[in-house]
Amino acid sequence: MKLVVLGLSLSSAWGNGHATTFRALLRAFAARGHDVLFLERDMPWYAAHRDEPDPDYCRLALYDSLPALAEWRAEIEGADTVIVGSYVPDGIAVARLVQAWARGTTAFYDIDTPVTLAQLARGACDYVSPEVIPGYDVYCSFTGGPTLRLIEERYAAPAARALYCSVDADRYRPTGAAKRWDLSYLGTYSDDRQPTLERLLIEPARRNPDQRFVVAGPQYPATIQWPANVERIEHLGPADHADFYSASRATLNVTRADMIAAGWSPSVRLFEATACGTPIISDKWPGIEELLIPNAEIVLAEGVADVAAALRRDDLDAIGAAGRARVLAEHTSHHRAAELEAHLHEAAAAKRTPALPA
Repeated sequence: MKLVVLGLSLSSAWGNGHATTFRALLRAFAARGHDVLFLERDMPWYAAHRDEPDPDYCRLALYDSLPALAEWRAEIEGADTVIVGSYVPDGIAVARLVQAWARGTTAFYDIDTPVTLAQLARGACDYVSPEVIPGYDVYCSFTGGPTLRLIEERYAAPAARALYCSVDADRYRPTGAAKRWDLSYLGTYSDDRQPTLERLLIEPARRNPDQRFVVAGPQYPATIQWPANVERIEHLGPADHADFYSASRATLNVTRADMIAAGWSPSVRLFEATACGTPIISDKWPGIEELLIPNAEIVLAEGVADVAAALRRDDLDAIGAAGRARVLAEHTSHHRAAELEAHLHEAAAAKRTPALPA
């Protein structure tokens, strides 16, 4: 298969989880024998933080404006499938061009589905619209569960299919790093995640000054009052993630409000940390128990007392090991690449088959 992907970023993981998601997925997809071209809008904030400018599993090309996409029209026309990702700059206009030029299958890969749907409901989404969704042959969604039916019924997507994030198991594994922190968190600052971070990490740190905590990620306001036992790391590149998780007795998973409401929305960090054998302490949301079994493969927490109890558990390491085994069995990039391939073949077959009259 010849695949063209127009995504937010592949070259830089700075301040976004799209890069690690695309890297794992496309590396595994290419390993299945497919040819991949990734087209990325050249943005200054990514240009200054490119940690994978020359991937060895696909071609990466930068374009500087919407009109510059015309230089890649022949590639888009000749592709078996063209995928447009969420948060692509000028994404609605990009969709119109792709749907006009592509001769093969077209797909939208939404790595932010609950946020997208909330923005669509407000009429405030600038990377996809109700007008272009029906023009995609398949809508691959970060979120599963009931959301898939909603996308088909409310927005007339021909097919909505779950495509969860995944983990590159070759890059995310236990490294043997010495334990430095009792509880860690890795993630870019978000207004709607911050109250949960306060409740499940910062307040436990205040109450347990003898324990060690760390928060890694950019864009946290200077107004946050960090306890003395909370270490701050401004940016942690993907190459350092496995050591970071391996050095944590446990790590925290915090979910955005829209994703909690939708459920069935596992973050890429959830799979990456678990693949490192690190026990996860997570907030609760519908569908999480279908991915990892509570108290056996993951620990769920609502407040300070739950976090304190989790960190005292004698079986914490066993939970980490069980979670790793589950992720390696079901949620690696190789599993997800096979799912993507199946979704694209299904969409191509449906496109070739005339629809029956209602």
